[in-house]
Amino acid sequence: MLSRRLTLNLYDDIEWVFPFEAMDIGESFFIPTLKTSHLIYAIESGAKRAGIRVKVFVTFKDNHIGVRVWRLG
Repeated sequence: MLSRRLTLNLYDDIEWVFPFEAMDIGESFFIPTLKTSHLIYAIESGAKRAGIRVKVFVTFKDNHIGVRVWRLG
């Protein structure tokens, strides 16, 4: 009898979709995360691919640590 085992690798990269094109200059969004450095890298890489300048900071919102992203001019 053949059996297959499905395994989930929790360290597989996920695909992030950021709302850069829909943002006006000066607008921001917050993403709660414990892996701030990974998220900052993903945000900055995505902004570079989209040709958009952003500023990214680690911050707290409603007692949750995360990353806030502002679209720059």
